[in-house]
Amino acid sequence: MMFGPAVHPLFPQQNRRLRAMELKESLLIVRKKIWMIAAIVLTATILSGVYSLYFVSPTYEASTKLLVNHQDRYSDGTAMMDWNSVNTNIMLMNSYKEIIQSEAILNAVADEHPEFELTGKELMSYISASSSTDSQIMTVYVRDFSYERAVSIANAVAGEFRAQIPSIMKVDNVAILTAANPADEPTQVAPNPPLTIILAFLLSGMFAVGLVFLLDYLDDTMKSEADVEKQLGLPTLSLIHAIRKDDLSPRSSPSSSPPHQQHPNESHAIGEKSYVTVNH
Repeated sequence: MMFGPAVHPLFPQQNRRLRAMELKESLLIVRKKIWMIAAIVLTATILSGVYSLYFVSPTYEASTKLLVNHQDRYSDGTAMMDWNSVNTNIMLMNSYKEIIQSEAILNAVADEHPEFELTGKELMSYISASSSTDSQIMTVYVRDFSYERAVSIANAVAGEFRAQIPSIMKVDNVAILTAANPADEPTQVAPNPPLTIILAFLLSGMFAVGLVFLLDYLDDTMKSEADVEKQLGLPTLSLIHAIRKDDLSPRSSPSSSPPHQQHPNESHAIGEKSYVTVNH
């Protein structure tokens, strides 16, 4: 489906003129409805700011770092450090991230800490784990409306994972590197009012402009001489201007004024020369 006049590849100058005309028409459509666009954008921006500031509870994040560092040992007990051990630990990282978020770990945490008032399945939505590429450090993140509870959950999950990994993987290679500290400054991760307002401004602006073009596309009324000529392909012979209410008020009759004060071309009937423009 094509919209607008056809563009011929052999006439670049004419094509540029057609594109310029289309751009001018689009800008004119936006200009006519700029009040609607401004109202939609302003309303959406204000509502998103008020909602994020006053109606959304802040969410805090706490984290605990774990070190995966299995090392082979010599016969005398000293650690044997080689690249094979490091690569093995890195390859185990994905498995460990799945294990720490599994019900086997989280159900045990929920049973040992009833003060959390959460089940193992509910804890899954609070916890996430990540690790950097080629790194032996895994970070456990916990998000909650209370920073203190987020710290407690993060440390409890890390401790339970550290205790159960020897029986699950048959190797004791996990150590808690950095535990979450309740004395640290709480990190609020949501909501983010500035980001919310910017996104609301951009999305509402795109929506408003699209709505304006849609309404213009669905509007098939004729508002000007150009619309008549475009739709019918016929020239406009005459144009009747809008008649104001004052123009309909009674006027003095011709007999009430002396004949010499009347203009010879003066007309008092609606629709005559003073109201009708004739195109020659």
